[in-house]
Parts: sequence; C-alpha cells; structure tokens
Amino acid sequence: MRFAIFVVDGPGNPANGDEMAAIDAFNDRLAAGNQLVLAAGIADPTRATLFDNRAGAGIERPGSLFSGPEHYSGFWIVDAESVEAAAQLARDASNACNRKVELRPFLG
Repeated sequence: MRFAIFVVDGPGNPANGDEMAAIDAFNDRLAAGNQLVLAAGIADPTRATLFDNRAGAGIERPGSLFSGPEHYSGFWIVDAESVEAAAQLARDASNACNRKVELRPFLG
C-alpha cells in the first residue's frame, strides 16, 4: 500500500543541521527497507501558483489555496504493508523532521 506523509511546517522554520541529519537517516532507513518511493522538500506557499482551467476558465493566481500560517514543506511517498505500519512510519517521520506530519493513503 502506498501512502503520502506530508510535513506540516510554519513560516521561517528551515530544518537545522541536526534535523537534516535525522531526516537523512530516516530516508536511508526507508530506502534500506524498500519503503521509500520518493521524498522531497517543497518551496513555501509564497512561491506557489494556483491554476484553475476547468472548462477553459484560465484562472491563474500567485499563492496557495490555503491561507493559514501552516503549510506543507515536504513529503514522503512510502510503501507500507498496512495502515498500522504506515502510521508508525508517520510517527518516525515526525520525530525525524521535528515537525507535525499528515498521513494519507493512496486511493485505488
């Protein structure tokens, strides 16, 4: 089963050296267990662009859909044997990056 683990962050909160080392170790552990599909950091919402071209609307505006101070700053796509195993990976991810994380299963 595949899951996304989204890192929830706040403004101006880049990972420090210890956090980056813990994230790298977590990534290495996922890779060694054949659980890592993809991991990436993403730019803050000020660098986002929202598009809506349903029915040719042509709407494009700077910024994120969400306007609160918290935002996604990265994610992991992981393979896990069960929801319980994915939940444990989410706990471990939160500990590694020292941030809240959100776990969502892939559909289908």
